Amino acid sequence: MTRRSPAVLLGGDSTVASCPAGETPMSGWGAHLAGPLNARVNHARGAAGLPPATVGVLNTAKGGATTASYREEGLWDALLQASRPGDTVVLQFGHNDQKQPDVLAARGGFSDRLRAFVAEARAHGLTPVLATSVERRHFDGDTVKATHGDYPQATRDVAADLGVACIDLTPLTAARYAELGPEASRALFTHFPAGAHPLYPDGIADDTHFSFPGALEVAEMVAAALAPLLTDRAEEAPPA
Repeated sequence: MTRRSPAVLLGGDSTVASCPAGETPMSGWGAHLAGPLNARVNHARGAAGLPPATVGVLNTAKGGATTASYREEGLWDALLQASRPGDTVVLQFGHNDQKQPDVLAARGGFSDRLRAFVAEARAHGLTPVLATSVERRHFDGDTVKATHGDYPQATRDVAADLGVACIDLTPLTAARYAELGPEASRALFTHFPAGAHPLYPDGIADDTHFSFPGALEVAEMVAAALAPLLTDRAEEAPPA
């Protein structure tokens, strides 16, 4: 089997996923991670006197996915099959799990499934990383309202219990929306009035799914957290 440099594999919901072309400019952050991640990794490698490396990113996130459906639909097995020992797996769930509290309670089915993902990733020689959900854009006056209940904290607790790195996107994204304020933060999401966009002729006001600029900003946040974990393990890309 051809050797390749360690990669990052993503699992999650629509806020991570690469959206269909017909939804442009709606996008998940995973679609834009490779650029900022490689820039940061190679900046650090250059400073350490190491040669450049290429970190590939495989995005298996899917709109509507929960920790249950992601496995049931075969996406988790597909990710594992594509992986190689030494790869990193980043998992961000919660948006849709919270809609099924009877089966996927934060301290029940949701946490149990995160634990299973971590154990199986490690069994395949992979480094698991958990991420809390990106916050939705919900303001109460100038204050960003938390919308995910106990799911972010449950994710943090699983990560801490299992010794797994956690990218805490819930407060990071909420802080960014608060910094921009109720009006300017709208640009990070898919918002168009009727007649302003050819793919949304009736208009759209979506405070969950990012626009292209918003997805880029979150990708930078993830890259900043991931790069220190990857710099020393990335290898110089093999010759073609």
